Amino acid sequence: MVLLHVGAFQLDRDSHLSTAWHRLLPKVRLICVLLLVFASSFTPNGHWWTWSIYSLGLAVIIALSRVKFSVLIKRVAIESVFLGVVLLGTLFREGGEILWQWGGLRITTESAIILGSVSFKAVLCLLILNVLVMTTAIADLLDALTALKMPPLLVAILNSMYRYLGVLINEFETMRRAALSRNLLNNRRWQRLIIGNTMGSLFIRSYERGERIHQAMLARGYRGMTAIVKEQPLQKIDRIALLLMMTLVSVGQLIYK
Repeated sequence: MVLLHVGAFQLDRDSHLSTAWHRLLPKVRLICVLLLVFASSFTPNGHWWTWSIYSLGLAVIIALSRVKFSVLIKRVAIESVFLGVVLLGTLFREGGEILWQWGGLRITTESAIILGSVSFKAVLCLLILNVLVMTTAIADLLDALTALKMPPLLVAILNSMYRYLGVLINEFETMRRAALSRNLLNNRRWQRLIIGNTMGSLFIRSYERGERIHQAMLARGYRGMTAIVKEQPLQKIDRIALLLMMTLVSVGQLIYK
């Protein structure tokens, strides 16, 4: 049923808001997010107070950005499903006291700490990255990557991925409307059959349309690289945000020193 609402999906749904977070330059927002992501990821296992401090900083960012919290949680929940298999693999490690055992499977204090630590890191990173994507227009985000000296070819690949995502959604919406007009989606058993066939047709149709779009881009002078954007100077609010984020990261790392 989720596939039936693909056309309503929007990455940067809250990028039009006007808040203190939105007034920051896109590259400053990106730097702040990357600082928090790397600081959370590189924190050793079991440093709960450090992640609690980062969580407070994240809560402030969420409050300032005024993103729709229900949408944010739904996105993180969907993404967490894909991490579940990896997280379960950390639960059955050796070391420490045995908390639970069934046959050859056992949960120890060491594995519980690792599971909790990795889960905390993953949720923090997913939350802040989703806030960034929801509050920053994709074009601005790509410009920010270019301004931060990201390899132009990598930026061009990301740009193409986003553009072709729109092509896929448009093709899917066309086939969905065709199925609805023929009353093929009223029966749940038929829904599964139609969606399965749609996936196969979607690959062929999107590939052909993608080729036409690529040829049109080449005819208009596209050579595989994004245009160089003029860098905007940092304002006072940008410097304050960077200083606050670096202070937050430093406090979190120094609390265990």
